[in-house]
Amino acid sequence: MRDKSGEAAPGSPAVVGAVSAQNLVHLNGHIVTQNGHSPSTTRELDPQFESQVPSPEPSPPLAVPREQWGGRYEFLLSCIGYCVGLGNVWRFPYLCYRNGGGVFLIPYFIMLFVTGVPLFLMELSLGQYGAAGPITVWKCCPLLKGIGIGMLCVSILVCLYYNVIIAWTFYYLGSSFQSPLPWSCDALANAALCGNNTSGNSSGGRVLSPTEIFWNERVLGVVHSEGLHDPGPVRWPLALCLLAAWFIIFLCMLKGIRSSGKVVYVTATFPYFVLIVLVIRGATLEGSLQGIAFYLTPDWGRLANAQVWNDAASQIFYSLGIGVGGLLSMASYNKFDNNVIRDTLIITTGNCCTSFFAGFAIFSILGHMAWRKGVPVGKVADTGPGLAFVAYPEALALLPGSVFWSILFFLMLFMLGVDTLFGNMEGITTAVLDEFPHLRAKPLHKSLFLGTLCFCFYLMGLLLVTDGGIYWFTLIDSFSTSFGLIIITLFMCIGISFFYGVNQFCQDIIDMICHCPPWCTKVLLYFKACWVFFTPFLLLFILTYIFLEMYNTSLRYGSYVYPRWGKALGVCMGATCSLQILIWAIVAISKETGTLKDRFQKSIRPLNSWRVNNSTSAGQEEQRVDAERVEAPFTVTLTDMDFMAMTWEA
Repeated sequence: MRDKSGEAAPGSPAVVGAVSAQNLVHLNGHIVTQNGHSPSTTRELDPQFESQVPSPEPSPPLAVPREQWGGRYEFLLSCIGYCVGLGNVWRFPYLCYRNGGGVFLIPYFIMLFVTGVPLFLMELSLGQYGAAGPITVWKCCPLLKGIGIGMLCVSILVCLYYNVIIAWTFYYLGSSFQSPLPWSCDALANAALCGNNTSGNSSGGRVLSPTEIFWNERVLGVVHSEGLHDPGPVRWPLALCLLAAWFIIFLCMLKGIRSSGKVVYVTATFPYFVLIVLVIRGATLEGSLQGIAFYLTPDWGRLANAQVWNDAASQIFYSLGIGVGGLLSMASYNKFDNNVIRDTLIITTGNCCTSFFAGFAIFSILGHMAWRKGVPVGKVADTGPGLAFVAYPEALALLPGSVFWSILFFLMLFMLGVDTLFGNMEGITTAVLDEFPHLRAKPLHKSLFLGTLCFCFYLMGLLLVTDGGIYWFTLIDSFSTSFGLIIITLFMCIGISFFYGVNQFCQDIIDMICHCPPWCTKVLLYFKACWVFFTPFLLLFILTYIFLEMYNTSLRYGSYVYPRWGKALGVCMGATCSLQILIWAIVAISKETGTLKDRFQKSIRPLNSWRVNNSTSAGQEEQRVDAERVEAPFTVTLTDMDFMAMTWEA
């Protein structure tokens, strides 16, 4: 009700019940968002509104405000650090030379702009608009809450094994302070091995190098394990390195994005400095051009091979971190009016250019090693841990001042790993804190939760630092981001495009960008076509190829072939992540009433609290909402005095 002056009557429920919190106006138990979207359901009438006299009861406590990035550069650096990880250094260069050299860049950039960039933008936009983590953000479509749970499962598996890589890096970093390097031929322990090529240290008749012996015997201890069924004892030097790695992660994330947002100024920029130094140093070495030619020599016939396109797509997912929840969580701390399209183009382009640039740093020095040994570059090139902890350290050991270059290289690997783990851990913590906001209210509770989480990850990670830990590491690495991740991103794309509505989603992006330049609107037309057609089609292609490859090929680590039960365990990991979508969809439908069709339609409608924008966003003008403009009916007890000197609005 309003009086003739247009102001709300002093005793009206509009004055009594209006409480603003994060752009919400609470009226008689109803929530009305300030962007004009009203909820479709109502709550029970609060007892204090049944009489004319306002109740002296205090208003409900306001929700704990979410943190925000200290600046746009903190978010950009955090995302770049999250995306630019170990895969850029040890996976992309290998895939490039294996799949036709420079020709591989064609499917790589096609997959980038058809699947990578659209899905990257979708995750950032969803997190920024909803200002929530990977689980809570699915208030936009409760039927798909399982996508958020699935993302959480993938993040847990990735964090479980990813910090083991940082533990290996710590071990090598500590060993790099010895002169000569313990894996070089200059070390006394390796003098006999390097001087006698007929040494008995061999695997399948092949002579092992000092770096391979150091990696397999001193670091992993894999020579003492028979396989997946025989993990053996914990290797305590690695266990201490793993404990130190988790302690550093805990300290850096103790104050949330306020602390990790400052750390990334160092961890995200230092690897670029090291890569530039390595490229300059590699260019001055004999044989470096041989390595670069091996890296980029095109083989046009490889474009007809489906594996090349699958490798390009898998590398995009692997390097951009799509579907894990880290991007969505980091974007949820953005200001509401942040230009998410601009950030997407900057981050994705920067990430892929870094991968390409890292190849020059890797293959220039590998080319020098091949020249020194008098063998083809293909004999010394490797991928994954084999490149980072065997081939490249051996190449560095051949350089003058090898101790310095080794320290620099493993310090770079540490920075790359920590940044990526920040994003994965942020996805887990944000998801839990949004579901249980009372943990966010008290810093002590939040710190205890983070400490408990890190300690639990450490205990579970001890399996991966046993003698047979590398077998478990390879198993989790192979299946945690395999078909389960593709299924999650496929349903995310379909759900937003067809259930939530691609037109509504594009409008949400335009609403966030206050002064949307014309180019943003035109670019959105391209992204709309990708979300509706091209991206789901390519995801289905990738998923089909993964299933065929998984069925036809066996999982291996070196000469060890995984047993069927081991491969089945890996399939169960991926299935557990993807089945969350089905389980929570059934839960969402069962909570509704009516026929099955009615239940389905209700479960895809956004909840009342979905369109909650951050009221502290910079440049966002405070809007006033008329208290009477509530679409849902509500009950008010009126007296004769209420009809005097007042008019009703239609």
